[in-house]
Amino acid sequence: MFDTIEKEVVKNKKFLSDVKKGLSGDIKSISSKYFYDKTGDEIFQRIMHMEEYYLTNAEFNIFETYKLELAKIFSPDQKPFNLIEFGAGDGLKTKVLLEELLAQEIPFDYVPVDISQNALDQLHGSLDKEMPSLSFRGIQGDYFEVLNQLKEDNNKRNVVLFLGSNIGNFTDQEAETFTSNISDKLNPGDLLLIGVDLKKDPRKILLAYNDPNGITAEFNYNLLRRLNRELGANFDPSTFEHYPTYDPVTGECKSSLLSKKDQEVTIDEEVYHFTEWEPIHTEISRKYSIKQLHNMAVNSGFEVKLDLLDSNQYFVDSIWEIKG
Repeated sequence: MFDTIEKEVVKNKKFLSDVKKGLSGDIKSISSKYFYDKTGDEIFQRIMHMEEYYLTNAEFNIFETYKLELAKIFSPDQKPFNLIEFGAGDGLKTKVLLEELLAQEIPFDYVPVDISQNALDQLHGSLDKEMPSLSFRGIQGDYFEVLNQLKEDNNKRNVVLFLGSNIGNFTDQEAETFTSNISDKLNPGDLLLIGVDLKKDPRKILLAYNDPNGITAEFNYNLLRRLNRELGANFDPSTFEHYPTYDPVTGECKSSLLSKKDQEVTIDEEVYHFTEWEPIHTEISRKYSIKQLHNMAVNSGFEVKLDLLDSNQYFVDSIWEIKG
């Protein structure tokens, strides 16, 4: 019990430290990883089911269309392997693949890794009911620490899933560093399946991050409410405006919260001043071309094995391999 309390204290100190640093910069920012408390998880599940948020349906279409092919690629000889998923969420798309692997009686351990214990608990509960025979090893924590542990198990192939275009939350350099770190911690023959949103009509992209029902806006406002709940801040979300933009040249879709007036906010007895219409940067959702994606794979130490696109060609699940 005391160990759990200590971990929570450390986590909250890190949260406070990151927020203070982000709001003290010339351009104010809060890391998008802090969207995901219990309420944030629930709102994001609503976003994933919005008609405007085409990413979910596009990747679901890929998994439905190619589930048999994916099962054969992951375990061509039906040998046991680890299916490791970074940021699993509710597992909506992954369940299609899990069911196919179980139906083919391919031995595997499903290892979802997520920063949100709440998301892991909900996923475990739903999978336990739907697939009671599934070997589930959910781990809360750092992706690379988990890969370090699994790298030592040379008797099993590791297949890493990084879905939902989460790679788009990084800058170019951060994305390549991230995939290079994955490459460094995998063994020859291991695979990475990376889901990536492709460049397309800018209006369609922007609508996914600024839906008419205001769900994506509420996702951002909840970030301010979380600061109030957990850090004792005194943000008034009604004095901020959710403001997404998309640049078709860079492929960057950025979200910000704009202060609608000149105001001050206090966090941990420190005062932060906001001028009228000053932004807090909250998220980047980068879109890629196939060429850019392949360059990242090669630069990160992978070889592109296969690209699978949805029926509208909005999205790609690209499979990369570590060559021996």
